Amino acid sequence: MISRATTFFASAVMAALFGAALLAPSPSYSQRGTNPFAGFAGAWNGNGTITLSSGAREGIRCRATYATESGSGIRLEMRCASASYRFELQSSLTYSDGAVSGTWNESAHGAAGTISGSVSGNTISLRASGQTFTALMSISTNGSRQTISIQSPGSELSSVSISMSKG
Repeated sequence: MISRATTFFASAVMAALFGAALLAPSPSYSQRGTNPFAGFAGAWNGNGTITLSSGAREGIRCRATYATESGSGIRLEMRCASASYRFELQSSLTYSDGAVSGTWNESAHGAAGTISGSVSGNTISLRASGQTFTALMSISTNGSRQTISIQSPGSELSSVSISMSKG
């Protein structure tokens, strides 16, 4: 049986991963083939709410650092904590022809997986997979503000909502 903490960390890791995917480009990025992640390098901070399958809600705070990689890639390092949970995430994502793909790893709890999705305007739609779960996410970016919404049906952590800002 998977523990509550493991389920949370898997879902929270995906939330953090999707924080990297918040780097939603405008349509002009897709048209020009430019790296949509380039403008998001730097420090980001934010907070939000996690909702457990029991209906219990808890606030969460996150700090992230994004660094561009060669080509159209980005590296994410993120730390998030709530009253009951803490995790550290590392991920590497690439963008090509409107698609996002990559891997993630939460080293403190031994969780890892893959991510795939598409970019349309200022929204990224993603699917994250790990050994024991799958989650769907929608990310919208407006200037230096990003909003992440994650749904993980069937897991103990049923949803996550985080707002982040650069700086």
